[in-house]
This record gives sequence, C-alpha cells and structure tokens, in this order.
Amino acid sequence: MRCPHCGHEEDKVVDSRPSQDGRAIRRRRECLKCGERFTTYEYVEQYNLTVLKSDNRREPFDKNKIIQGMKLACNKRPVSSKQIETMADDIEANLTQQYKNEIPSKEIGEMVMARLRQVDEIAYVRFASVYRKFQDKAEFLEEMKKRLE
Repeated sequence: MRCPHCGHEEDKVVDSRPSQDGRAIRRRRECLKCGERFTTYEYVEQYNLTVLKSDNRREPFDKNKIIQGMKLACNKRPVSSKQIETMADDIEANLTQQYKNEIPSKEIGEMVMARLRQVDEIAYVRFASVYRKFQDKAEFLEEMKKRLE
C-alpha cells in the first residue's frame, strides 16, 4: 500500500477491525518511512451488476446514483449522510445477494422507497413523486393520504 503522504510503499498494520456490519475490514496503517498513519478498507470483490432500465437499456450499477437520489429526497430533512450511506450499503448488499448479473431498475426504486419510508415519510413522498412520475398535485395528495392512514 502506497503512503498517501510520502508515497513510500512499505507500511505496517497498526489496527484491524470489522466495518460496515462485517462487509469490510478497516485497517489503520503506519508508513515505515515518514511515520504518518492512514486508513484503508478491504472489501470482498462484488459481481459486476448491470441495471436493466424500463426502456430495456442496460447500464452498470452505480451506488452513487442511489445516494444522490436519496440526498435530494432528504434535503432539509433530519436524515444524516451516514444514514443515507448505510441505507445505500444495505440496498447494494441485498441486490448482490438476490441478483447475479442484471437488476431491474424497478427493484432498486422499490428498495429505496422502502428504506426512505422507514426513515422519513416526507423524504419517501419526495422520492416517490419523482420515481413514480406524479403528473399533478392530486396524485401527490393521494400518496400523502395513504401515509396518513
């Protein structure tokens, strides 16, 4: 591992511990040349997942798209970036367990809505309004009525 401070390639591991609910290992390293410490993470290599879009296009899975969509929905809501990251990690883990290669985009959207519904109702409705392409305020109000019941 190359030191991010001086570029030296020799270091020693000072501490290792599980991270992200056991899906990664966090390692604290110390450069043998400059003595600076830095953190690395070790992950199991995942499958190259492909998202099957509703118009039959295919594109590589990108967890950052989930995070960005959630951040927009949670804007000015009491939902932390850490919560969003955790939800995205959980969704990615579920997808890799359930699907080998292709994931329908509808499944991803449903998983995101389910997580947002548990965390913040307003964020859920915001995401649903874009995801389900509400055409007018009546559709938005109908979804709000369902949430109030």
